[in-house]
Amino acid sequence: MPEADDVDEEEEMPLSLRLSIADTLTLGNATCGFMAVYFTTTGILIPHLSGDDLGMARNSAATAVILMLCAAVFDLFDGLVARKLRSSPMGAELDNLSDLISFGLAPAYFVLVYGMVANDAHERVAAVGAIVVLLAVVLRLARFSCVTVPNGMFQGMPSPFGALTVVSIVLLELPFVATLLAILGTAWLMVSRVEYPKPRGRLAVAMLSWIVVSMGLLAAWAFDAPSGQLLLQTGCALQLVMGAVIPLFATARRVNNFRDNRREARAAQLP
Repeated sequence: MPEADDVDEEEEMPLSLRLSIADTLTLGNATCGFMAVYFTTTGILIPHLSGDDLGMARNSAATAVILMLCAAVFDLFDGLVARKLRSSPMGAELDNLSDLISFGLAPAYFVLVYGMVANDAHERVAAVGAIVVLLAVVLRLARFSCVTVPNGMFQGMPSPFGALTVVSIVLLELPFVATLLAILGTAWLMVSRVEYPKPRGRLAVAMLSWIVVSMGLLAAWAFDAPSGQLLLQTGCALQLVMGAVIPLFATARRVNNFRDNRREARAAQLP
């Protein structure tokens, strides 16, 4: 009997370790997140600490954010592929771990480095903001694995959207206090009960289009194109506006559905 059990384990083990197409996309997400940390370190932090020329800082910052955008693309498509094709038993775990790297660690580290480069006196406060962002993503991902939400909705700002909002706040180059408060507000939205629609159908296409546009704005800013700074700030401001407006639409739809249900209930009670 023990030999038979060993044979069964050997037959089951390869099946559980096979990566699906969706899993491969998820690993691409994790790779992009790690490389975003790499470019933030080598292109921004190390030159700042060594006192070297910071001419590469803009290109490195743009590259790091573009990699986070690429991670969001991988995250968008791995879910779509998993729904269309069979996913492996590891899919959900891989997705959470990859999201933690790309949308938790990478933007939190970006905030920390921003505080160090902007002003050494802000380093500790920026570290607190970075920790809050990281913990918000950790809590958000853990809750997503445990809590059942209405179909088609997320509870709290999705971590990819939150990460892009955080880096948009940093790139806007607002006063430090305003930047920190906006980052903390975004972290709160990620762990809140505010509803955000899932990117499916037309919304997924709109999100993908916005990511492509954002990459173009970052490239224009990195290569110092005419009005590149203005275009980037406009794009970052729009990201913040969307983060605030999207849940308002979702709340309005929920209120309308509640009213419609009450009307139907009253109509059913009439003789």
